[in-house]
Amino acid sequence: MKHSNKILISSIAILALSGIGSATITEASSNALGVNNQNENTSVQTVNENNKSDQQNWIHNLTGEKFTTIAHRGASGYAPEHTFHSYDKSHNAIGASYIEIDLQMTKDGHLVAMHDETVDRTTNGTGRVDQYTLKELKQLDAGSKFNEQNPQYANSNYKGAKVPTLDEILERYGTDANYYIETKSPDVYPGMEEKLLDTLNKHQLLNEQSLKKGHVMVQSFSQESLLKMKDLNSNVPLIRLLDKGELPNMSQQDLNYIKQYAIGVGPEYTDLTKQNVANLKDTGFLVHPFTVNEVADMERLNDYGIDGLFTNYPDLYKQVINEQ
Repeated sequence: MKHSNKILISSIAILALSGIGSATITEASSNALGVNNQNENTSVQTVNENNKSDQQNWIHNLTGEKFTTIAHRGASGYAPEHTFHSYDKSHNAIGASYIEIDLQMTKDGHLVAMHDETVDRTTNGTGRVDQYTLKELKQLDAGSKFNEQNPQYANSNYKGAKVPTLDEILERYGTDANYYIETKSPDVYPGMEEKLLDTLNKHQLLNEQSLKKGHVMVQSFSQESLLKMKDLNSNVPLIRLLDKGELPNMSQQDLNYIKQYAIGVGPEYTDLTKQNVANLKDTGFLVHPFTVNEVADMERLNDYGIDGLFTNYPDLYKQVINEQ
């Protein structure tokens, strides 16, 4: 994952602010004139009770967790991203709620886990993923660069790590794991959505029970891709990713439109405030920001009211959750 007017505060939040201001002014006036301000205090109390009631109606994670831990490209702070090493660490060793998977497509139509559209950053190869057949892609070393760039976590076992296919990932972890899968724009990879659904169905991840429990979430920066997913299978939970600077420039009308097809949003975390998180929740969204790697940011965002986050260090977030 990487990665357009005002942030609108909800009507309830505005009412609360106006009510508080009114009560404060009335109280000052009443103290000076000796007037009973019971009615104003009652009004503020009612607003506060309405706020609490509204929060009780906020949507919660399908997994049942208050905060969900999404291992960004696996435990990619500790092991090579989008390899079985990072997935094993996040799922088996750390117990993250979700394995996050970025999808690309090979020249011969296989869905593989890789963030970039090119292989240059994470492997010893060069060029676009869609210029490689799967057999050719499997010849690349997806682990050694991690060792070179992260000597404190280097492991000789990472050398020669292979790029996994989506099918291989689902075969390895099965229905015991939860998957947070990112699609790309349909004009980049035509047919990706259909192939994704076929693969999920093959591994029994599109049945009603799995979808209700949040075993699969599909995310994208591409509205077109998410709308296509909804058209193909309206039961799959969808998350609209928001690039840095996008959320502050969105109108309430924009958010309401997204709500027609997505159950949540994934904003870049520095765009979030306590106020706009509350508005997103009031609008009916799950809020899963990316990519948060510092404990102080994790704690602050939890206090804002998010539902979980993407992190390269899922063990740190799980510790924050436990301590809070």
